[in-house]
Amino acid sequence: MSRSSNAAPPACYALVHPGLEAIAAEEIERDLGGEVKKTGSGIVVFRVPEIDERLLKLRTTEDVFLLAWGSDQLTHRAEDLERIRRWTAREASWPNLLRLHHAIRPKPKGRPTYHLVAQMEGQHGYLRRDARKALAQGLADTVPDSWRPVEENAAVEFWLTIHGAQAVCGLRLSDRSMRHRTYKLEHRPASLRPTIGAAMIRLAEIRPRHLVLDPMCGAGTLLAERLAACGLARSAKPQAAVWGGDIDFSAVRAAAVNLRRLGPSLLTCWDATHLPLEGASVDRLVSNPPFGKQLSSPDAVGPLYQAMLREYDRVLRPGSLAVLLVSDAAALRAAACAVDWKAQRQLKIRVLGQPAVVTVWRKPGS
Repeated sequence: MSRSSNAAPPACYALVHPGLEAIAAEEIERDLGGEVKKTGSGIVVFRVPEIDERLLKLRTTEDVFLLAWGSDQLTHRAEDLERIRRWTAREASWPNLLRLHHAIRPKPKGRPTYHLVAQMEGQHGYLRRDARKALAQGLADTVPDSWRPVEENAAVEFWLTIHGAQAVCGLRLSDRSMRHRTYKLEHRPASLRPTIGAAMIRLAEIRPRHLVLDPMCGAGTLLAERLAACGLARSAKPQAAVWGGDIDFSAVRAAAVNLRRLGPSLLTCWDATHLPLEGASVDRLVSNPPFGKQLSSPDAVGPLYQAMLREYDRVLRPGSLAVLLVSDAAALRAAACAVDWKAQRQLKIRVLGQPAVVTVWRKPGS
């Protein structure tokens, strides 16, 4: 049944890098005035006062959808396929969802195109292609025969995401630019995922006049997320609000290309364990230091972190925050203990298939 024009907007959901659900929920609540209804592994279900283009400006989410239906009662058996078909056909208000979708993503001229996506994680008694077929059967009365199926750049995308006993189905509002930022023209091996960078920037609690440093900036993702978040591209401030550097000159060059259109920055080639900066000159420090496999040997991680944090402690102002993404949490704790930093928060995630942690630290002082 279609909703009336003055009815409350339907629920939405976001796909999130697993481990960052709490950060995405905070962004939805604080920036959009949304109400988070439920979170699961990699999924945040929520309601917002109004369905509009602001949903597409979320930075810690991978994709955003209008929710057609959801369930946490899948059985992992083949009988789930009939439930998926039935829920898709009967539980969703597709005319209303399509109307809202077209308001944000206007229909292109010509014959409409569509695409069906099915994602699955966990052990089930059926295959992903079976789930996609059940989705298609449920949509038989929704998708007109005049619409043309395509594999890429469809005007409308129907998604089904299954994770264990949990499933959500909906219309995709975002496109690939939500997770693959348009600023990222240059890439580096093991470059940080932008949504993880955005989450780290939020955790740093950066204020407008704070100077932000990334001593191992790579392709500049963290600095770019800072500039994009505060809209410095539209600011008249002449001084650089972000500083960054890397021991690899090609990384600094890549960062310069990626930051060029976003706002003022100061980038240079340096050794992060010997920074050419004055003491207590930085308000916030965010960084993704090399994982063990990126160094000469895993044994090099501990000494690197010890030297790194001694220098970070020197340049960071008292009472300020540092947000670090590392693979060896124990080595980082030891280095942080040596400079008397206090742990504030820790989030477990996976980066390129490897366990990692996003850690927040405060340097003592006022």
